Amino acid sequence: MERPQPDSMPQDLSEALKEATKEVHTQAENAEFMKNFQKGELTREGFKLVMASLYHIYVALEEEIERNKENPVYTPLYFPEELHRRAALEQDMAFWYGPRWQEAIPYTQATKRYVQRLQEVGRAEPELLVAHAYTRYLGDLSGGQVLKKIAQKALNLPSSGEGLAFFTFPNIASATKFKQLYRSRMNTLEMTPEVRQRVLDEAKTAFLLNIQVRVWAVLRGHPASSCSSRDISRRVGGGGSWLRAGAWGPGFQFCHLSGGVILGKSLS
Repeated sequence: MERPQPDSMPQDLSEALKEATKEVHTQAENAEFMKNFQKGELTREGFKLVMASLYHIYVALEEEIERNKENPVYTPLYFPEELHRRAALEQDMAFWYGPRWQEAIPYTQATKRYVQRLQEVGRAEPELLVAHAYTRYLGDLSGGQVLKKIAQKALNLPSSGEGLAFFTFPNIASATKFKQLYRSRMNTLEMTPEVRQRVLDEAKTAFLLNIQVRVWAVLRGHPASSCSSRDISRRVGGGGSWLRAGAWGPGFQFCHLSGGVILGKSLS
C-alpha cells in the first residue's frame, strides 16, 4: 500500500494522526485483554501485570519528556501537572505489590521493548515523542473513568479508588476541553512533511507496542499451544500488513490457542 503524499494528508497534525492510526487503533481496542476488560472479565493477575507494565512505560516516557521539555519539538505539549502518571502509578504499585513493590513488580519482554523504543526516541529522535504522548495520554483521558469503574466492579476494589489512581486526572476539570487544548497545541508544532510522516508512522508503532504489552497479560492466563505466523490473518481479519510476523521484533511468534484466539509469545 502506498503512503499518502504529504500534500494529500489532513492539514492538522491531530487529524492526520487520528486518520493514520484508525486501523491500528481498532486492532488495539479488539485485543483480547481490552475486549475482556470492557466486558468486566478480568483476572487480578492480568490486571496487575498491565499496571506494572504501565508503570515502566510511563517512567520511561516521562523521563524523555523531561529531557525534552524545553525542546521546541515538544515544549507546547508539556503538561506535567495535568498529565504525568508516574506518581499515580507509584501509588497503584504499592497497592498491588505491597511496600516493597519496586523489588516485586514484573518487567516483561514486551514492556522492555516499549521502554527501549521510548528511550531511543527521546534521545535520538525527540521530534517523534509527540506520537507516543498522543497515543498514551489522550487514550488514557478518553477511556480512563469508564475503565476505572469496570475494574472496580470486576475486581471488587475499594470505592475510594485505591489501586486505580492511574485512571484519575485530578488536575483536569474537563477531559473533553483539555483534549481540545492538547490537539490545538499539537497543531502548532512545526515540522517538515518528512518529519510529519515519521510521526504518523511512530504513532502506529506506539499502538503496536501497546498491543504487545496487552498480549503478555492475556498469555499469563492462557498457555499457548501450536504456533504459526500464518494464523495472523485470522487474528486481524485478513488485513493490515503492519501486523506481520516480523513487526513484533526478533524472537516473537504468533500462537494459536485452543480457544481459537491468536496471540503471541516471546521465544527469546
